[in-house]
Amino acid sequence: CLQHEFGLFWGNAGDYIFALLSGINKPVISTMHTVIREPEPEYRASTEKLIRYSEKLIVMSQTAVEMLKDVYKVSEDKIELIFHGVPDYPFNNCSKYKNRLNLKGSPLVLTFGLLSQNKGIESMLDALPEVISQYPELIYLILGATHPIIKKNFGETYRQYLQNKVSELGLEKNVVFHDKFVEKEELCNYILASDIYVSPYLSREQIVSGALTYAIGMGKAIVSTPYWYAQEMLSDNRGLLVDFGDTSGLRKSLLHLIENPEECDKMRKKAYDFGRKMTWKNVGKQYNKVFTRSLKNYSAYSTSKKFNFLPNHLPEVKLDYLKLLTDDVGIIQHTNLGVPARHYGYSTDDVGRALVALTQLIDNQKKAEEFWKLITTYLSFLEHAQTDTGHFHNFMSYKREFLDEKGSEDTLGRAIYGLGHVVSCPYLSKNIRTLAHTLMSRARPEMEKLNCPRAKAYAMCGLYEMLRTDVDTDELESVFNSRRDAAKSVDSLVSKDTFESIFVSHANSLADLYEANHKEDWNWFEPTVTYSNAKLSESLLLAYNYTKDRTYRKVGLDTLNFLTEIQWNGDFFDIVGNQGWYSYNGEKPIFDQQPIEAGYLTQAYVSAYEIVRDRRYLELARYSFEYFLGRNRLQTVMYDYSTGAVCDGLNRDGMNCNQGAESIICFLMALNSLNKHMDKAFSTILQSRVSDEVDGRILQKRKSFFVSKSG
Repeated sequence: CLQHEFGLFWGNAGDYIFALLSGINKPVISTMHTVIREPEPEYRASTEKLIRYSEKLIVMSQTAVEMLKDVYKVSEDKIELIFHGVPDYPFNNCSKYKNRLNLKGSPLVLTFGLLSQNKGIESMLDALPEVISQYPELIYLILGATHPIIKKNFGETYRQYLQNKVSELGLEKNVVFHDKFVEKEELCNYILASDIYVSPYLSREQIVSGALTYAIGMGKAIVSTPYWYAQEMLSDNRGLLVDFGDTSGLRKSLLHLIENPEECDKMRKKAYDFGRKMTWKNVGKQYNKVFTRSLKNYSAYSTSKKFNFLPNHLPEVKLDYLKLLTDDVGIIQHTNLGVPARHYGYSTDDVGRALVALTQLIDNQKKAEEFWKLITTYLSFLEHAQTDTGHFHNFMSYKREFLDEKGSEDTLGRAIYGLGHVVSCPYLSKNIRTLAHTLMSRARPEMEKLNCPRAKAYAMCGLYEMLRTDVDTDELESVFNSRRDAAKSVDSLVSKDTFESIFVSHANSLADLYEANHKEDWNWFEPTVTYSNAKLSESLLLAYNYTKDRTYRKVGLDTLNFLTEIQWNGDFFDIVGNQGWYSYNGEKPIFDQQPIEAGYLTQAYVSAYEIVRDRRYLELARYSFEYFLGRNRLQTVMYDYSTGAVCDGLNRDGMNCNQGAESIICFLMALNSLNKHMDKAFSTILQSRVSDEVDGRILQKRKSFFVSKSG
């Protein structure tokens, strides 16, 4: 349920909210606090867009209902009238609450709310002298801080104007300014202590007022100008209306209420009785009915209408959360509900991938300087984590003690993945790139011995970055020879030819693995689909791009298309869960789903697009990325736009609200990859809305596309 007010959401007429709404796949119910009768074009467009996104529109006055129908042509069955809520207090005679404020016996007139020029308080001040001449004990309390936007732009000009007016009129003993934003309980005490609430607004165009609603709900005698909401709420003698700026009318109304207590009490009781339907308990029941009706015919997997994400832009790259997890050692692996959990310590796995995410972003010297501290911190961690054999420790405690003799083969591959990106980044300094090359050179013997397919794939992705760029090895060798570091050293940097040989050897072994295990209905490297799957396919696509060996191209596309076939259902990616993995002739586990799989799919699809230039791969890249934004089985947004964090997975009970390093890093890598082709990705998706391929209506068409593109 969205509480909508234009000024809350920034952008053009509050249009930033649509980035959120486009990622929500359950019914959206919008409570509209403002409906404009004669909107400017941008406000009309924003309102109409909100209407389209909303299953139901809740407004708080009949005036707003009529405006939606007449101005915006909204059907009546889409609109719900639910009044602004109020606390539930018994009808009272004010004296108990006055005693708390030391106002026993004094008539108390109240105006409250954020102070701004449209409140019309100056009219009320002009009305007071004659009233006070007859009731000198009367107190007029002006309760509330200045509206923050008014204060930011104009300071306390309006308050000072009112205070000067009080002095000019000689009302210092009778007018009290309480310049404070009070909490609800204190506010209610002031309202309950008051005899009369005055709402002297200057503008007719107001469809709701929380202050007026509270006064009605607590049974206050009310004097108001006839803005739309007041006309509706104070009808049937629930209050007195005077014209805008009518000082005489305000004065006469105040005196009438003070001098006719029985009539005043009847008016108060009418307001109080009307206000019973506004109590939070009753308002909550009405909201619950709306929610229940909206959900009654809603299917969690009826996605044709709801899966319509971010048509104009991707989320901005936000590194705040990555920086939060990073200290002067490395990256804290895990969190407890978004708070770094130090007892888990650090891992080489995360540091290697983080180097990939950062170097993807560096496209000029300024960014290289901006990320220098992060990159040197991560590179320092890898240098320290490397063993004498060239392998890498993986886990380090928060006490800076390594917890293993060496990491897994995957750890080595992920370290090379990051180091290769550093070596290939031309905007980083020669010193940084030389150190990265040195660490890769030290790791050469261990790279050559790799057996794990995914470790090979990771290493290939790092080697590819280094091989495809014209790295000036002689220049780096010169820097290498000038240093005096002897620890864990090598005699010289490994040549490009040697790294190329390792790269091709691993590519051949993956192709051979596929040949040994694939079947007519199982185009995969192994009998079981497990983790980091798309990275295997991507590594062979990169191998094809470097060597032009079409065997790599075919295997890369065959396996990527297979991953699509078993995970893309036409609406969203239903990732293979890690509770048992997915074996040939077995049942695909649904949970737990890890966001890293969606991120790697995005990267692989982008690579496929760059190689075969078929926009449908770019479309799949877009949809796999939208997994983070709610296009998933649980239709849950995993990315926090405010912090930049990403939740750790989807399980049977919902979303894993821990937000570890792996999740944010894989999100950033996917976002960076897709950003390279953002415009084409959007135009492709718009074109494909009518295609069977995207709608998922004809699965066989989708399968035949995957088969045809791999040849």
